Amino acid sequence: MSPAPRQITPADIMPMADYGRVRRDHRKKLVEVKKKRRVHIGPHVSLYFENYDTMWAQVHEMLFIERGGDEQVEGELSAYNPLIPQGNELVATMMIEIDEERPRRRILATLGHVEDTIELRFAGQIVKAVPEDDLDRTTPEGKTSSVHFLHFTFTPEQKKAFETAGTEVMLAITHHNYRHMALLSEDSRAALASDFSS
Repeated sequence: MSPAPRQITPADIMPMADYGRVRRDHRKKLVEVKKKRRVHIGPHVSLYFENYDTMWAQVHEMLFIERGGDEQVEGELSAYNPLIPQGNELVATMMIEIDEERPRRRILATLGHVEDTIELRFAGQIVKAVPEDDLDRTTPEGKTSSVHFLHFTFTPEQKKAFETAGTEVMLAITHHNYRHMALLSEDSRAALASDFSS
């Protein structure tokens, strides 16, 4: 029998008045958590690895800012629950971050299907990212979106290797117009490895 999926339920949602009182402290603590879960690759791309805590915070922020009440809850849970890792995977939001509009449009136009070229390399293993299939984020003209949602699914052998302290982990993009790699710090590897048991 498969374990129940790890997800946020309506019962996990704080009343917004209560959340407002703890919001500042909670966001400050989360900044430190997110530092270990953010990986920059090359000049424009960052991956933000998500977990239950980051998605719980995101749902609460959306509810707090938009004030949609109970009617908004279901939509936020549908949007963010799929980004909570389920024991055999890592899940990341990939952002292509370019501040100025004209260069952003130009560069995004050269990165069609970049989401299909992301991989983790470690201990002789390669785990390729699988993008969320909710919609096609590359236009027919080859322009990609600035936001992508990625799942890295691990075999038991790969999980064991990734969880081993000191394992060197490389995050690579192999797109023909954007070939870059980044070495994860040991703190980041350990933080992400904890997602397998959460």
